[in-house]
Amino acid sequence: MELTGDGWTLRSVGGDRDIEVPGVVPGCAHTDLMRAGVIPDPFLAMHEADVQWVGLADWEYRRTFEAQVSADDRVHLVFDGLQTIATVFVNGVEVGATRNMHRRYRFDVTDAVRPGTNELTVRFASSARAMLDAAGDDPLPYDWSYPYNELRTMACEGGWDWGPTLVSAGIWRAVRLEVWNTARADVDVTTTLDEDLRRGTLLVDLDVQGGPCAAEVTVAGVSERFPLDTTGRHLLSVDVPAPEPWWPRGHGAPTLHDATVRLLDPAGTVLQETHHRVGFRHITVDTTPDEHGRAFTLRVNGRPVFCKGANWIPDDLFVSRITPDRYATRVEQACAANMNTLRVWGGGIYEDEAFYAACDARGVLIWQDFAFACAAYPEEEPLRSEVAAEADDVVRRLAAHPSVVVWNGANECLLGHEDWGWREQIRDRTWGEGYYRELLPAAVAAHAPGAVYVVNSPTATEPGVHPQVPGDGPTHLWDTWNLLDYAHYRDQIPRFAAEFGWQAPATRATLTEAIGGWPESPGDPALLARQKQPGGERHLVDRLKGRFPAPDRIAADTDRWHLATSLNQAHALRTAVEHFRSWWPRTAGALIWQLNDVWPALSWSLIDHGGRPKPAWYAVRAAFADRLVTLQPREAGLSAVLVNDTDEEWTGELVLRRVHVRDGEAARTVRDFTVPPRSVLPLPVGPTITQAGRRREELVVADTAGADRAIHVFVRDDGLRWPAPDVKHTVEHREDHALVHLTAGAALGDVIAEAPGMRADTALLTLLPGETATVALRPEREGTALPREVTVRTRNDLYT
Repeated sequence: MELTGDGWTLRSVGGDRDIEVPGVVPGCAHTDLMRAGVIPDPFLAMHEADVQWVGLADWEYRRTFEAQVSADDRVHLVFDGLQTIATVFVNGVEVGATRNMHRRYRFDVTDAVRPGTNELTVRFASSARAMLDAAGDDPLPYDWSYPYNELRTMACEGGWDWGPTLVSAGIWRAVRLEVWNTARADVDVTTTLDEDLRRGTLLVDLDVQGGPCAAEVTVAGVSERFPLDTTGRHLLSVDVPAPEPWWPRGHGAPTLHDATVRLLDPAGTVLQETHHRVGFRHITVDTTPDEHGRAFTLRVNGRPVFCKGANWIPDDLFVSRITPDRYATRVEQACAANMNTLRVWGGGIYEDEAFYAACDARGVLIWQDFAFACAAYPEEEPLRSEVAAEADDVVRRLAAHPSVVVWNGANECLLGHEDWGWREQIRDRTWGEGYYRELLPAAVAAHAPGAVYVVNSPTATEPGVHPQVPGDGPTHLWDTWNLLDYAHYRDQIPRFAAEFGWQAPATRATLTEAIGGWPESPGDPALLARQKQPGGERHLVDRLKGRFPAPDRIAADTDRWHLATSLNQAHALRTAVEHFRSWWPRTAGALIWQLNDVWPALSWSLIDHGGRPKPAWYAVRAAFADRLVTLQPREAGLSAVLVNDTDEEWTGELVLRRVHVRDGEAARTVRDFTVPPRSVLPLPVGPTITQAGRRREELVVADTAGADRAIHVFVRDDGLRWPAPDVKHTVEHREDHALVHLTAGAALGDVIAEAPGMRADTALLTLLPGETATVALRPEREGTALPREVTVRTRNDLYT
């Protein structure tokens, strides 16, 4: 019996507010209070500060339900997610208590439930107060507003450098009543595949209650029956000869197989049946020593894979609002940007099944952090038992998904211990290292033997090496955004760039919706309230220096500030990604911080909270394309580097030109090329092109069929004499979209065509004198009228 939906009541417990409103499950106190009009939406205007009291209060959810039970029935109450410190009552009898948001719970309520009407009550104590109380006067190191390291809750609800501080409480995932009498079982499955890809195994983990019974397992045309004579844990294994493997995007089909597990009584009657979609793949990480340090290359079914992707944070801070459709849309946007990997960051949640199913179906690799981030975690009770139970539960739950290929112990915890002054604050106390090196890898080995485990990100695979070195293990590159111009991304050649990012505001439409209008200046308080990195608003402007003329003038005008900072993010990320890809196979991964947002923000995201791609999303799509031409500095001088991330040889003509921004082509060379599969080919551009006549007014342009255009300038960006924007455009309506036809009278950089309620199929075009292009605009929502007028913005606008 599902107990989700409406029919619940939320009320305050204690305190000086007497509140009782209708509740909806899944949900939380904030969403129900908003729905009832008790509080404003904390994502809008500056209301975050107005609702801090909600996280400091205690709350209670209550409902009645009808039960049809007999004397022989066993009754279980199952919660898929409780946030976070809860005491559960049935008909006034306490049946369970929780202190972990990240676990599933099953309570035996046979003695508490009665035939007919019953009352279910879930009372939540304030997590905010509990965290502060547990930390005391001598806390272990943590970031932001609340010591989340003292409680197994979503770390980022206590604030982060891209999100608000909104600690909540509620039944955030499904709840149901299960009635049974003969036998039942918790069923979890996972798969392995031998290195030669000829023998797969389906592993079934059954936790049986009742009995005796039998299990019938069917997968990929194989069926086996297993007697289960005793209550307790049973590990079953089914051999699957030569299954069709699951491949990541760009490397083959993400083949999934149906697996069914039936629980049978002695007469053969089906007591329980579960269905799973599984994939067979062989996963390793190559850490072979070489002249640069140690490799860090993911191998899927024996094939080395360049991981092209981004870091994933919760898609809404009120996580109960993240629907399966929203997961599917966001994963599709990642795929449309040519990504094959998402890293689920450790300060959020273990996501819903819908997220992992979407990644399974699309061939998206998942790097899954355990829920530890940027803090020192005590290893004593009561936290230790919670961590052990959580690890057992989440690994068993997610092991069925072939997309989940890497488990990571924590985000930046080893780095914090070494570099952030933690040692003096920790002294002789535990701080989490035992979790990362012992407890968590043991859970992965026990329940997900087909996946690999990484101790931390960043980390080194060689013992005794600092966790943050470019020559060994996954690396986080933050000095560039925090301190430097983005050209400095080229200073390092990491083995695997697991985090790097550049800030920009949300799109104009999303900010307008959140603030209630377009702000008059970048210093608008409601706009600044969305910048959560200390000093972040200054960074946004400082990083414009050398990239655009008169950055202080830009900083005084909202339109110019928004365009310039958005373009800066786009070019920074394209610079980083193209640099990393040009060094394959030495560099084997680039995971941008971050794909998405928890609220409407100024942040590092590619897609804002409204689901709208920023200009950087288009730049990243180009940089992650399967076939890429990029202009890179090399020992031989400026070189065109051709990257072929496909299984087919790439042959063609590379046209290299030096082009004056007004007068057009000044020089040209044509080179034939052949790039083998999964390979990189650098070609020196040569003096005909690189010896500029008017270097402040000329571009190097590289074009070839099947790849996006590459551009190089001879001077610092703010020194290039972009002409005044000279572009003509017309709008043509088609049945369900509009076409914007563009003609350039002079060279145009970063051309963006936009209209309210529309989403462009392409952006950031470079058009040379006399060139034409067409951009399609499609409605964001069904029923939106096609535009009669569009706005065309260019880089040139910022040079006038």
